[in-house]
Amino acid sequence: MPSSFPAPLSVVRRAGFVLFAMCAVGMSTAHAQQRNPLQKIGETVLDQPAQSYRFERFVIDSPDHSRRWRVNVGVPVKTHKAPLPVLYMLDGNAAAMVLDQAMLAELAASAAPVLVFVGYDNDLRVDSAARTQDYTAWIDVADDESGKTVSSGGGAFVFLDTIERQIKPEVEKRARIDPQQQSLWGHSLGGLFVLSTLYTRPAAFQHYIAASPSLWWSQGAPQRDLEKQFIDNRRGQPAQLTVMLGGDERSGNRGVRDMNNPRVVAHLRRIGGATPDAAWQLSQRLADVPGLQVGYREFPGLGHGPMLPASLKATLGALYGITDRSAAPAPGDAAAD
Repeated sequence: MPSSFPAPLSVVRRAGFVLFAMCAVGMSTAHAQQRNPLQKIGETVLDQPAQSYRFERFVIDSPDHSRRWRVNVGVPVKTHKAPLPVLYMLDGNAAAMVLDQAMLAELAASAAPVLVFVGYDNDLRVDSAARTQDYTAWIDVADDESGKTVSSGGGAFVFLDTIERQIKPEVEKRARIDPQQQSLWGHSLGGLFVLSTLYTRPAAFQHYIAASPSLWWSQGAPQRDLEKQFIDNRRGQPAQLTVMLGGDERSGNRGVRDMNNPRVVAHLRRIGGATPDAAWQLSQRLADVPGLQVGYREFPGLGHGPMLPASLKATLGALYGITDRSAAPAPGDAAAD
């Protein structure tokens, strides 16, 4: 597996490392705000006959039984003698919509990673309420569209425990994993979860990919204590972080918004907790951390929603050597924001 992302757009050099990163300031709401929060998954590679990959599924209940995580594990059909790299993908239902059989065939013919789609046990592309709870290490208190103060989030550490103690062991029953080639990808609030995992348990994965992380969450709290503690206490354990950002996100271009919609107005007010270039600034701060390779890649012309498929395709290309299809559209590109 390549040790880091190839340098496609911008490269930053720090302390002898070639550093790449893609930055993002995500857009979610009290639940993650989407233009179509009820969008369904439809048929994906998970439902199709096995070709280069076969898929197995298991379901895990949250400790309070309020959520059920559906995990799909893709294992190359061809037997391999050596242990395989593994990619854990948050928003697993949406991630499954990005892949097709051609991509799977190319993956199987190259590094043949095990693919783990960590989603929710329903037919929603993105489960806003559930991911808001699971992907955030900070509780957010803000006014909703009716002016009522609501709090949400704060479940990231419980969710990380679930990944480490339940999901990973189940995956390892189904495939022979190389424990030194584990990667975690997440978009928006998922990108925020990637960062809090790096900050608190940097040995859990070797490569962290934070696409459009929602650094505005909880009035910008992700840019404060946990980040500072990570920087101050880092002891040089090797890890790689890649931050991805859409060009329209960094410029602050959020497209056409209905300012007569109270929900939209409330959301735009909340994301003022971080500047549009906050993720870029984050990559600069982390670039000097001993042992951490940091990278930034920006996607010209892309907004927040299209960054989900683009960042995942770029990740598969960079980590496993397949064609970078990040410029090609995928189902639902324009539907989520």
